[in-house]
Amino acid sequence: MPKIDLHRHFEGSLRLSTLLEIAREYELDLPVTDLEDLRPFVQVTDDPPDHELFLSKFEVLRHFYRSPEIIHRLVYEAVADAAEDNVQYLELRFSPQALSRVRGFSLAEVTDWVIDAVQEASQDYQIQVGLIVTMVRHDPLEQARQVAQVAFDRHEKGIVGLDLAGNEVKFPSAPFAPIFAEAKQLGMGITVHAGEWSSALGVRDAVLNLHADRIGHGVRTIENSQVLRLVKERDVAFEVCLTSNLQTGVVRRVSHHPLVDMLDLGLAATLNTDDPTVSNCVLSDEYHIAIDELNLSYADLRLMTLNAARAAFLPEAERRQLVAHFSRQLPAQIGNNGQLPFILTPTL
Repeated sequence: MPKIDLHRHFEGSLRLSTLLEIAREYELDLPVTDLEDLRPFVQVTDDPPDHELFLSKFEVLRHFYRSPEIIHRLVYEAVADAAEDNVQYLELRFSPQALSRVRGFSLAEVTDWVIDAVQEASQDYQIQVGLIVTMVRHDPLEQARQVAQVAFDRHEKGIVGLDLAGNEVKFPSAPFAPIFAEAKQLGMGITVHAGEWSSALGVRDAVLNLHADRIGHGVRTIENSQVLRLVKERDVAFEVCLTSNLQTGVVRRVSHHPLVDMLDLGLAATLNTDDPTVSNCVLSDEYHIAIDELNLSYADLRLMTLNAARAAFLPEAERRQLVAHFSRQLPAQIGNNGQLPFILTPTL
């Protein structure tokens, strides 16, 4: 199926084979000789479900950003891998501070390297890509302001949105409100990780105080009727990631995931990967899970894809074109035998 992924972190979308090459070339302090040695450091394997264990993989991954050429290659490959899974519209988010920290690159230059790599890969693979800059809750606020300014300076030059991620349990979003107010004035798309590990009140704060157009995850929204009314009134979209939610302990079993309830309640839910490398999944896998574990239908997959098109961080005319494009590719009717009109095959 042609697909849209609105919630994919670049830092969680790196090829293991390339990481192994980098580890060997730069003699990183990792006891790895092959892919299987490397895997548990950067990917969820036998780890118990826990959001802090999940986030710890990124502490290792930041040591791989050793040069402009490596960052360019990793970004290019992340876009190429999405295209190989027939993701036709991708919004790839990244944290300039994560790319710059180990080697002391400037926030501006690493952002420009990412923009250049995305432009090259999107042309080579015929995939439309927008970039979202992510601030992190537990980083110093002054650094967040610097990261945001880099995004503001490149709005409509590759950067389409601003994001807030990180540990929502320990770090509130309130200090970031002035930054998001400026982003809103500039006309940037705003997405905020909320209602994942903490309560639905985080979703309320993201919408009311940070002007969020979309919520990253947001699965706890259904626990509060007032927040439900708010997000429906504001037409807020939700970037749902099934495998990630299982690995971080948001749900105990995939079959218990509230995506079905979100759709039943009329929320604008979308289906996404979050971190393909860390979670060892592609978007086709998430579609399989939705069908096999949640008993969702082709009509549900089509609806979530069109929800994603309507929520894309694009100018209005381009967004309408995207909706029309996917409406043509995904027919409303699926034939008399009730079978899907596409073969859902994971690429891993």
